[in-house]
Amino acid sequence: MLFRGLSTIEGLDVEGLLQSSNRVIARGLPHPDSGAYRRMSLDKRIHRLSRVVLSLRASERQRITEHLSDLLRLAVAPIGMTARAALGMSETLGVFDGAQFRDFVWRDLFARTLPVSDLDTVAGARMRVARVPWNLTHATALATRRFGGPLYPRLDTRDFDVLLAETPFPGRVSRRTRMVVRYHDAIPILMPHTITDKSFHQASHYHALARNVKDGAWFACVSEATRRDLLSIFPEVEPRTRTIHNMVSHHYHEESTSAGRLYEIIRTRRNEKVKGSEPDPMRWMGADHQYLLMVSTLEPRKNHVTLLSAWEMLRQERFPDLKLLIVGSLGWDHSAIVKRFKPWLANGDVQMLEEVPASELRLLYHHAAATVCPSLGEGFDFSGVEAMRCGGAVVASDIAVHREVFGDAAEYFHTYAPADLARAVGAVIDGEHAAWRSELIERGRVVSQAYLPERVLPKWREFLLGLPAA
Repeated sequence: MLFRGLSTIEGLDVEGLLQSSNRVIARGLPHPDSGAYRRMSLDKRIHRLSRVVLSLRASERQRITEHLSDLLRLAVAPIGMTARAALGMSETLGVFDGAQFRDFVWRDLFARTLPVSDLDTVAGARMRVARVPWNLTHATALATRRFGGPLYPRLDTRDFDVLLAETPFPGRVSRRTRMVVRYHDAIPILMPHTITDKSFHQASHYHALARNVKDGAWFACVSEATRRDLLSIFPEVEPRTRTIHNMVSHHYHEESTSAGRLYEIIRTRRNEKVKGSEPDPMRWMGADHQYLLMVSTLEPRKNHVTLLSAWEMLRQERFPDLKLLIVGSLGWDHSAIVKRFKPWLANGDVQMLEEVPASELRLLYHHAAATVCPSLGEGFDFSGVEAMRCGGAVVASDIAVHREVFGDAAEYFHTYAPADLARAVGAVIDGEHAAWRSELIERGRVVSQAYLPERVLPKWREFLLGLPAA
């Protein structure tokens, strides 16, 4: 979404960077100004680009030779990369021209987050190719840190004034290029007990971040809460930090479609990986049905169990027919969470869905009695803003980032207290408090406008065009 937005800003010439998390990508084209490019016939250029597309996707039925070839590339790639980094050499970035691969670029890279009206803006985009996967560059750096410090590859970015990275970047840039890290959160450092593969993710995040700081990178933080967390670790970077909030997609808006579609959505989007769910969602039908909605990956940090405990209290004490709808994929350490939900999944009063497209998710937001955002820690939290855009009421844990992003448009509760969450939900969904619920929804309409692209992109333009030269 940010790529699309930056591509529309006058004064910016934007290219993308293709890099896999776990696959070595085929070489892109030589630089268009090079002799190697001019000597390459058109058919060979297209063939090489086609190989890039294939290398980004694992075959559904890999031949053993393909599997061995992939393993060999993963074994060999870091050796050459480490040697070049040790010698001060740069990694050449291949060129990928998406003009003749629009279907791949659109469906694989952009279709999930952008409306089809943006296809022409992004599908023919030019990109550069970083061959070595970023997980491998992290792992290589960690393996070399005991021999004089972690070694990160230096990318040949001489063609660019700015490299914008989405996380602490496991790499370095040419001296004439300014690196900007779009910093989402410091959770791997400040809440390391809540992440998967804890030792690796904590170490890889910290060492890449420390390298970025030392190299003079700038940081565009997705919230002021995230910026404060960053400064609590590296206070010296304060002059090089800015807060630019995330953007909410235009997919999310109020829609008056009947709640009757709820049955169809639950029936077709049920998470089949969760065993023991009641297959018939008819009990969710009815003019007076009410449900709470949570949209998040199932993992301990998201605090699903506190929500479940509060929901059980509400059903027992005040709202016996209240349902609970969980939308999100299964994350790390999800088994204990699912086990806690099992009795309610079996009778159908709780449903777990996954891969719900925005066109359906906005209906779930709109018709929910409340969308609950109970997380223990976040860098931004899209679900609350999306719910507000869809005309929904929001109940949120009382953490700094929620107070910042949601403002006065949410009912807050003590993060660790199920009883207080039950109180907050009751204050929103009880018919006696209909006026307060309407007030929250109206406030949400106002607050959520701050995260529309037309409000956020001017801040990006001002920031990027105002960066000092490297």
